[in-house]
Amino acid sequence: MLTPADLVHIHLLLNHFPTIGMIVGVGLFLLGLLNKSEELKRGAMAVVFAMALISLPTYMSGYSAQKSLRGVQSVSQDVISFHQRSALFALIVMEAAGVVAWYGLWRSRRHVSMGPRLTAAAVLLSVVTLGLMAGAANVGSEIHHPEILSDPKAAISTEGILAPRWLSSEFITKYQYSHPWAWKTLETIHFMGLCLLFGVVLVANLRLLGWMRNAPLVGFHRLLPWGVWGFVANSVTGMLFFIGQAFQYIENPAFHLKMLCVLLAGADVLYLTWHEEVWEMEAGATASALVRLLAASQLVLWIGVIYFGRMLPYIGNAF
Repeated sequence: MLTPADLVHIHLLLNHFPTIGMIVGVGLFLLGLLNKSEELKRGAMAVVFAMALISLPTYMSGYSAQKSLRGVQSVSQDVISFHQRSALFALIVMEAAGVVAWYGLWRSRRHVSMGPRLTAAAVLLSVVTLGLMAGAANVGSEIHHPEILSDPKAAISTEGILAPRWLSSEFITKYQYSHPWAWKTLETIHFMGLCLLFGVVLVANLRLLGWMRNAPLVGFHRLLPWGVWGFVANSVTGMLFFIGQAFQYIENPAFHLKMLCVLLAGADVLYLTWHEEVWEMEAGATASALVRLLAASQLVLWIGVIYFGRMLPYIGNAF
């Protein structure tokens, strides 16, 4: 089990990755547009998708960092709240950019151009995400480093148009538990998204393992966006659950294992979407040993996500 101190170190280790990664992603987009290179644009999409994955543990581990600073007189809790709201706004846009980036990679596997609209949407979301991540990082630096301000004695702003109050943990928690239909609706969407996601994962990866070998892979390829929409539904509702009771989740070993499975499964998805060998398989063809290993790991990891999610109330005494 990760200790609270471990989670604080993870946050400090990861919190620069989204900003720096998006600089790389935007740079690759610009090079791809200037050189009219589909490969560079695909590389940028892969970077953006990877940063969307890394941003999840970066944001979540921030709650442990917040907890470690409670009661510290030199630290403003209002600034921490401002940083938290700024980071959540940036995370929302980052995940939207990640979905668009994955769709661009998926579309490119059909051997067609990404199209100007999709490319423009990906570039725009990436640029906006970079600005929001940089802003959240700047606010974070002010939490414990007032000496970097131009006037250290001046009051630090704790309000901003990109950090509205309704993004605060307190507001989200109150809404979930005070509105009679909020929790039930979120649970229903979460379950439906999980069914959609795992259904697509199951049939697509069983095909890679040799099941229904005579079926062309292109048919399974068309199912993948439905699986991604299931993942989006799960991510949105799951994040709302987490924010509503963050300290109940963040120190639960079952939650740590669930998130590890999600991140590893996401890395598998990126490789399988990127790799050309997978989508060039004809009917009757057998995948390579590496692809079969990744397909098997996908099934194991998503079963792990379901298992550890179900075991949250029973492992770690957090619920």
